[in-house]
Amino acid sequence: MKIKHQELEIDQDKPFKNCKLNREPYAHILTDIVQNYADGFVLALTSEWGTGKTTFVKMWRQHLHTKGFQTAYFNAWENDFDSNPMIALMSELKPPSKAPIAKTRAFNSVVKKGAVLAKNVFPALAKAVASKHMDSDVFIEAISGTVKAATDIFEDEMKQYATKKKTISEFRVELQKFVKEKNNNKPLVFIVDELDRCRPNYSVEVLEQVKHFFSVPGIVFVLSIDKKHLASAVTGFYNSTNINTEEYLRRFIDLEYSIPQPSNRDFCNYLYGYFGLDEYFTESRAQRYPEVGSDAPTLLETAYILFDTHAGTLRQQENIFAQSRLILSTFKEDQYTFAPLLFALIFVKTMKNDLFQKIQNNKLTCQSLYDEFTDLIPIFLRNEYNLDLTKVLAHLLHFYNNKQPHEFRTQLLVRVPELNHVMTTSIQTKIEHNQQDLAQALQQVTKHIKYSGTSLDYLLTKIRLTQRFLSKAKT
Repeated sequence: MKIKHQELEIDQDKPFKNCKLNREPYAHILTDIVQNYADGFVLALTSEWGTGKTTFVKMWRQHLHTKGFQTAYFNAWENDFDSNPMIALMSELKPPSKAPIAKTRAFNSVVKKGAVLAKNVFPALAKAVASKHMDSDVFIEAISGTVKAATDIFEDEMKQYATKKKTISEFRVELQKFVKEKNNNKPLVFIVDELDRCRPNYSVEVLEQVKHFFSVPGIVFVLSIDKKHLASAVTGFYNSTNINTEEYLRRFIDLEYSIPQPSNRDFCNYLYGYFGLDEYFTESRAQRYPEVGSDAPTLLETAYILFDTHAGTLRQQENIFAQSRLILSTFKEDQYTFAPLLFALIFVKTMKNDLFQKIQNNKLTCQSLYDEFTDLIPIFLRNEYNLDLTKVLAHLLHFYNNKQPHEFRTQLLVRVPELNHVMTTSIQTKIEHNQQDLAQALQQVTKHIKYSGTSLDYLLTKIRLTQRFLSKAKT
């Protein structure tokens, strides 16, 4: 049984062989873009956290290799412990040990110019950063190594200016020569991943260095980012909410491309199979209890509706399926799982934890539970799956009512004398005909002698215990 989604294996010859999101066509589009604009530019590959950007760019990188491109991959988040991103960026360009001698010599020439660049430029950058964040003049003077009169500092800076400018120019020239060495008229594609997760100062320094030092003809930089979070890093670095982050990032990014969201149905089907839910529902216990067997298609269709309503990120969807599979494994063979309701509760806990806490702590009336649940998940909307969540909601309301002390319980079903004592529900639904649908679903729950007395704590305890188990597993 799997409780965590592992990194997909990338086939060297068919990189998207194991891709379940049908994203190979986007790799072809991006490859055409970098091929047609080989002189060099910065491409931002944008989508939210948890949408599979890292997996995609790794597959695309291998796809580029099959097309004869040179590539480099730099995970900025894994390297932001270093104070100088230039060293890490240069390290990713280093040719393999079996590279041609000419290529190695070209790289060594770039390294030498880079060393001079670091000596002449980065101490000044360190002083600038220190003066931005520190009020102490003594600290700034300690970095410079000496205390000079204002006139001496000014004259010294004038003398160094020409040297710095020349050094940057020479570094870029050598870098361009290195990139062109046997590049088959194709650009080097340099992927910078996870930049939006870094410390704000590191994120900005990487952007600045890519722009001023590494932006040369023949290199296409690909920034795999959540633009919203990268903008927050810029705001944090400058310690100002007044900065126009959109304009600031436009200085560095020439082209943006957003990966389209995958098919919700396809991804749910994939996760359902990946975490072995199909196997779980076809075990012998499911054959012994027809109600359990019917949970299989109902759970999957419930997932379709929930993620159609609130898609979340791919990572959130993975987490919900993984938790569901793990919790289901804790039920004994003769226990009912109420799998669709269990899945919905885990969904609520992940997507709207404040509502889950209210449910757990008895902070709601049955009417307010109905109102909040249907605000989050509009059960009355018909959809392509021909399923609504009225039955799930009926179980939720009935079990939640059983969770309350007797004196505080709600009479969920009432008779209507003027309608020959037809049963209806005291819950005021948002659409009139749904009131009778809900009443019928509640009647089915209350008539089921095996679980009509069940409290919602039966499921909430399973969720809480599993969470503690997962926490221990991580330590």
